[in-house]
Amino acid sequence: MHEAIFSGYFAPGERLVERKLCDLLGVSRSVIREVLRQLESEGLVETIAQGPMVARIDAGRAAQIYDLRALLEGEAARVCAEKASDETLAELAALNQHIQQAFERNEFTLVMARTTAFYERMFLGSGLDVAWEMVQSLNARINRLRAMTISSAGRKADTAREMAALVDALLRRDGAAAEQASRAHIQKAAQIAISRLSGN
Repeated sequence: MHEAIFSGYFAPGERLVERKLCDLLGVSRSVIREVLRQLESEGLVETIAQGPMVARIDAGRAAQIYDLRALLEGEAARVCAEKASDETLAELAALNQHIQQAFERNEFTLVMARTTAFYERMFLGSGLDVAWEMVQSLNARINRLRAMTISSAGRKADTAREMAALVDALLRRDGAAAEQASRAHIQKAAQIAISRLSGN
């Protein structure tokens, strides 16, 4: 269901009919209801009088999500550069290589999974487990926006440069540069998503 929403198979505002989902996924109604409850808790589904539907996301809400990402991820990048172990930094460099390899193959679902793994390592490797819990509560919505931006023209090359700058700053243990690189990466993604959501 996550992938179907991220890919646009189920469009924003589309009703999610339990019987059809049961037939499509080959599971019982009780399973579908539990899945829908989980998706609603993640902000991907909302319930209206006519039943559950794929939640719409507008430019204003997207901007708030990107602002929160910039605050949390920027701080995590700074702390990581200054305090993480050499092993954590090496793992982050390797994880970024894996992200870029998936990008080269246009395996966007894998890009999202590996990007999540990168940020999880950055937060937890910096001792910021509470902050990571906050990011996790937004992850479904972050990935929905990420799915929208990563296939944009030129995004592959831009992301490679932006993430390379972040990893370079981390490896140099330059906290200010790492924070700046993280925020610049998020700002670029925000511009693309908000432009699309605004119909520009």
